[in-house]
Amino acid sequence: MNPAANPPVDPAGGGLEVDVRFAERDLALDLSLAPGEVLAVLGPNGAGKSTLLGLLAGSLRPSGGRVVLDGEVLADDRGTFVPPHRRGVGLLAQDALLFPHLDVEANVAFGPRSAGVPRARARERARRVLAEVGADPFARRRPHELSGGQAQRVALARALAADPRLLLLDEPLAALDVAAAPEVRQVLRRVLRGGTGDGRRSAVLVTHDPLDALALADAVVVLEAGRVVERGPAQQVLAAPRSAFGARLAGLVLLPGTTTADGLRTAGGTVVHGPVRGAAGERGVALFSPAAVSVHAADPGGRARNRWPATVLDVLPRGEVVRLRARPDALPGHDVLADVPVAAAAALDLAPGARVHLVVEEAAVGVHVAGPPSAPGESDDRRTRPVPGFP
Repeated sequence: MNPAANPPVDPAGGGLEVDVRFAERDLALDLSLAPGEVLAVLGPNGAGKSTLLGLLAGSLRPSGGRVVLDGEVLADDRGTFVPPHRRGVGLLAQDALLFPHLDVEANVAFGPRSAGVPRARARERARRVLAEVGADPFARRRPHELSGGQAQRVALARALAADPRLLLLDEPLAALDVAAAPEVRQVLRRVLRGGTGDGRRSAVLVTHDPLDALALADAVVVLEAGRVVERGPAQQVLAAPRSAFGARLAGLVLLPGTTTADGLRTAGGTVVHGPVRGAAGERGVALFSPAAVSVHAADPGGRARNRWPATVLDVLPRGEVVRLRARPDALPGHDVLADVPVAAAAALDLAPGARVHLVVEEAAVGVHVAGPPSAPGESDDRRTRPVPGFP
């Protein structure tokens, strides 16, 4: 980021461009969103997801950089700051937060009415978006008469009624039960991605659920400690993550280090052998599934090169398997997960503190270069921190 040299904005430009600092929370982010795309933002608690939404919505003012939406500068370090109600940004949060004294149709019409739309037109718009989200049958109900899923559909309709240029989705399914969440997810998918071209809606989705990202998003960014540490198409990021959080989210084991000709060398010097996708000598990660790890009471010998004596840290039942977490002697500071069939776990007498031998076949390991999380063609600068866990 070069705050001293903000290039002029193309008034015909579209989409979202974010290149901001927020010093109070040590946040420095750069990301972009093309018109009609949905971007999922993932990351652990405290990574900066809510701060990002605040900067986009206008409840927070950046200390540097700028936010540009459809060619309009919403905030920058030259004093520009468009207030929230003039940004054309809609918000759907975890809780519906409907007005209890208004019926559903009046709740949805409230936004257009506040913007000066005549009552009849506002009501007509409300009915249209209620039908779009499948909530028109309960237009005359009060909020207390709605289920959680119904209320969230109404909240979505209310956000859409203002015809926002950008929709912010803050964990929109987190408060719903297991029956309602899939239904509302399908509604969101239809609303966000059902059209083509101008029919698609631009949105930023904050979520902890990989299913939301896969079902709703075109692209994913992963935040850690106020920085973008990973970005790419949703399926790619979740299938072959390059960040510690992405790996945990996808249920994979991730070991950081430096790529070699036949694997990855960890900071402790241990080589994890497996097919390498990329050049040797680069910062990288080795990825494998817990299902690919076999557990033995003694060293099984054989030709496998990924054989590590380890200490069991904990054991957690997971249906037909037991999830084992162990610390290999050769991988200090890194835990390995293994899914062991219940019968095998009983025979091994697995318990915290037990000594075991872990084996991972080379073919089950993927070694990937984990380069800087910059956008294509973008140079690295002080916005990018090392991925947590890397030397």
